[in-house]
Amino acid sequence: MAFVALPTVVAFLVPWLLTPDSAQFHAIAFLVIGVGIVLLLWCVRDFYVAGRGTLAPWAPPKHLVTVGLYRVSRNPMYLAVGTIVFGFAAGYRATALWIYAVVVVLAFHVRVVTYEEPWLARTFGTEWLAYRGRVPRWLSWRFRTAPAKTHDAVG
Repeated sequence: MAFVALPTVVAFLVPWLLTPDSAQFHAIAFLVIGVGIVLLLWCVRDFYVAGRGTLAPWAPPKHLVTVGLYRVSRNPMYLAVGTIVFGFAAGYRATALWIYAVVVVLAFHVRVVTYEEPWLARTFGTEWLAYRGRVPRWLSWRFRTAPAKTHDAVG
């Protein structure tokens, strides 16, 4: 239920409500929206399977999710929803949708920094700290590599 309600309202219902009646949709944006939907479904699956939880605040994950897209971003679900919203903004080329997309992304950032990350730190402790140290909050354009292994020279 939470999977359907939360992302659907933000990614689909509000953009639909903000779309001007006369707006024409540019089909290329279907690609962006489709990518966002696939990423969202992948994240929700990993959240449920690996985390043993849901998107609902009353049933959060029991385990820190570090698999799938969570290996390259600590917040891929938000990135997926943002991709969908930006897809609608690009598709309809409506100013209200562009503004909404920016507001959504900023709201996600504020939520992550002020609520989710402190909760994760309290809930998962050192596991969270290690994960936070190796995976960027959003995306990184640098590839992170594992530290080089050192071997002791044998006399």
